[in-house]
Amino acid sequence: YRGALWIVGEYCAQPSDIEDAFVQIRKVIGEIPILAAEQRLLDAAGGDVQPEEPLVKTGGAPKVLEDGTYATETALSSAAAARLEAVKKASKPPLRALLLNGDFYTGSVLASTLSKLILRYNQSGANAKKAHAIRAEAMLMMTSIIRVGQSKFVTVPIDEDSQERIMNCIRVLSEMSLNRSVNEVFLLDTKAAYAKMVATEEKKAQEKREKESKVKAVQVDDVFSFRQFSKKGISDATEDYELDVSRATGSNDVVDDIASNLSSVIQLTGFSDPVYAEAYVKVHGFDILLDVLIVNQTTTTMQNLCLEFATLGDLKLVERPSTHTLGPHSFHSVKTSIKVSSTESGVIFGNIIWESGTTETCVVLSDIHIDIMDYIKPATCTETQFRSMWTEFEWENRVN
Repeated sequence: YRGALWIVGEYCAQPSDIEDAFVQIRKVIGEIPILAAEQRLLDAAGGDVQPEEPLVKTGGAPKVLEDGTYATETALSSAAAARLEAVKKASKPPLRALLLNGDFYTGSVLASTLSKLILRYNQSGANAKKAHAIRAEAMLMMTSIIRVGQSKFVTVPIDEDSQERIMNCIRVLSEMSLNRSVNEVFLLDTKAAYAKMVATEEKKAQEKREKESKVKAVQVDDVFSFRQFSKKGISDATEDYELDVSRATGSNDVVDDIASNLSSVIQLTGFSDPVYAEAYVKVHGFDILLDVLIVNQTTTTMQNLCLEFATLGDLKLVERPSTHTLGPHSFHSVKTSIKVSSTESGVIFGNIIWESGTTETCVVLSDIHIDIMDYIKPATCTETQFRSMWTEFEWENRVN
């Protein structure tokens, strides 16, 4: 209703259109004043005319409590309250039903629409007597909305913002011959603001269409691949060629961000140990790169510091890290690589050994668990290739 009321208030310019709009608004809002009409319905139903009325007992079906027992909920209500609820639930025109259900924002939009119609009707030079009658009827509608919003017939009382906006509309209609600037705000500025909003949305939609329809430029020396010219039995030659090119150029490589790098950092020692170590695990194909940061947290020099690793599973240490010397509160980064020989999970464990004077100290590192899913990536293959690999690896026999 709010959108329809706004369109009526903006684009009804002729006096005949404005009069037809008022006729339709009367139909959807019903009899006015709203409060007097609702009170008349309540009086016809015999509402609160007797000082003492018997209480009506109402209840629902038995309910099951948390402990498994049954309970029945009953409530006592007066006959007047029951008649009031019956009046509220009676069939009403649509806009009147919205107002009685507490939708007073729509009521404020209706007040703004009525104000625009009256202002435009007066500017059209129509019959003065008719203009005064329509103006009085519009003010009566606005006043009726405020009064019923403060009564017992509504579900939710009228809010202060809607009431203030309706009062401003009433004030504009009562003083419209004295304040011409307010008339311009109602008749010109609102439409200009809407036109500006529409232009902004159209600009955003145009930019989105241009971005989606942008065609990538192709170089003159790009290679054309003709699948019809490929040899028989090599149906995936084009795909293999494109895959080789993407691997060579690195176009398919995913650039890791800081968040993904931090999630791959594993703490190897505690903060209270003499030496602190943490490892950044980078899985690249069938190679595992360990970038270990070693920090000397003591005030003495660590001589012949050696980082030793051992593997459990089908993991092979490619190179053994060399020894280093760490000064007090200094740090050093050690990189080593591990080769993966089969698609199975493995464990990397080790320790750090160093000399301080004549004593040798050893700190055991936490285990690094390598998951199989870290170096397995999804791929596609034909049905023939899948059957041949299934037979070659004997997966079905292993499962059985």
